[in-house]
Amino acid sequence: MELIREARPHRREKLGGNLIEWFHWLLREAELYDVRYPVKGAYVWRPYGMKLRRNVESLIRRLHDETGHEEVLFPVFIPYEFFGKESQHIRGFEKEVFWVSKGGEAGERLVLRPTSETAIMPMVKLWIQDYKDLPLKLYQIVSVFRAETKMTHPMIRLREISMFKEAHTVHVNREDAERQIREAVEIYKRIFDEMCLAYMINKRPDWDKFAGAEYTIAFDTVLPDGRTLQIGTVHYLGTNFTRVFEVTYLDADGVRKFAHTTSYGISERSIAAMLITHGDDAGTTLPPNLAPIQVVVVPIFYGEEELPTIMPTVEEAAKALRGAGIRVHIDDRRDKTPGWKFYYWELKGVPLRVEIGKRDVEKKQVVVTRRDTLEKYAVKLDELVDAVRALMRTVEDNLRRRAWEELKNRIVRTEDMETAKNAINSGKVVEVPWSGDNECGVKIQELIGAESLGIPLDVDASVGGYDLRDLACREKRAEIWLRLSQRY
Repeated sequence: MELIREARPHRREKLGGNLIEWFHWLLREAELYDVRYPVKGAYVWRPYGMKLRRNVESLIRRLHDETGHEEVLFPVFIPYEFFGKESQHIRGFEKEVFWVSKGGEAGERLVLRPTSETAIMPMVKLWIQDYKDLPLKLYQIVSVFRAETKMTHPMIRLREISMFKEAHTVHVNREDAERQIREAVEIYKRIFDEMCLAYMINKRPDWDKFAGAEYTIAFDTVLPDGRTLQIGTVHYLGTNFTRVFEVTYLDADGVRKFAHTTSYGISERSIAAMLITHGDDAGTTLPPNLAPIQVVVVPIFYGEEELPTIMPTVEEAAKALRGAGIRVHIDDRRDKTPGWKFYYWELKGVPLRVEIGKRDVEKKQVVVTRRDTLEKYAVKLDELVDAVRALMRTVEDNLRRRAWEELKNRIVRTEDMETAKNAINSGKVVEVPWSGDNECGVKIQELIGAESLGIPLDVDASVGGYDLRDLACREKRAEIWLRLSQRY
């Protein structure tokens, strides 16, 4: 494999301008998703987008199945008597609920699920008898509905979240439930690592935890405009739901006890983050393991008379790659120029392009172009499979490395209010000293003009032996760092 063209600069001016406008352009032009459906916050997955989505769902399913989770499917309707039982939960979600106003028997009140804790608990009560039935680890990938009043954005802020993976687990005690929390965090790290996403792991402050949770851990990534996007959450629910639904089990000591539960969710936001993180002015780059098409083969011909000379080699290359389990598409359209095809497949994020022209046939080689850097390589035809496998690993490693470098360069730790404000205004994530007092934390948000992501769990959040003061409540000694950003 011989390098014949160096990498080009990674141009991202459009993303740094109006990111949402760029994202609409990408979804439309790459034929991933259609935003023109005439219901606010509801959109259409197009065939190419669905193929990408199914690959991500397969990844999610595989990692949950491997860790002992079992897939279920619950109805979309939740009776109001169930939904209203947990007081914190209904206070947190009631304003976002879609009510079913017609249908069914008179007086029956139903909601479209915004999340499924209150649907699953009554059934779990029927399934669990004693401690031998636990732990119970369930998940489903479904639509959930939120009556968003804020501005909606495709894949990012929706009224119908159509790819909501929610896991729900039940345990004998807090210790086992928190072991599950740690496993869930590891599952999400593996998912986002395969999506080549960089992420922060934060324990949300009390005022921003999931409604009905004891605590919430969130995964956040930073987009090119400096704002953060929550891409996954993990919640320890304690006995808050099992008490109101009377979910108990008979323990080994013969005593009935309340079970402890967790839940954790991920949605198409993760796909939005992947498309944007790896995006540039020409489109996006898809991680090779998730791309619907991993290699596009483009025959280079000028006049129909050249095709008979080129196509046997094109077919031979494609057959070899398919035989190795690589997803390949041949673009042999006669009405499009090679340059147009290059632009089209770069837009759609296909990781590698194989170009075969008359001279390549004569040399028994092909030219392979990487989407992430646009480097070109001359590859012998009999070495193509090994070269493509190696280059796909290289593209994946580069996407992951680049994402982590950009994330790390966005994080600023400071004890100074003006520095924190300036950092936020320049698209940074800031960490500031905090006493842990909720009122002081809310005040810090207001003074800086940002939203709290919470306590960092991916770095040491302790201030150590330094005598630091709470950034808002100067009379209080700081105990930990509080992470803040502008959020979507």
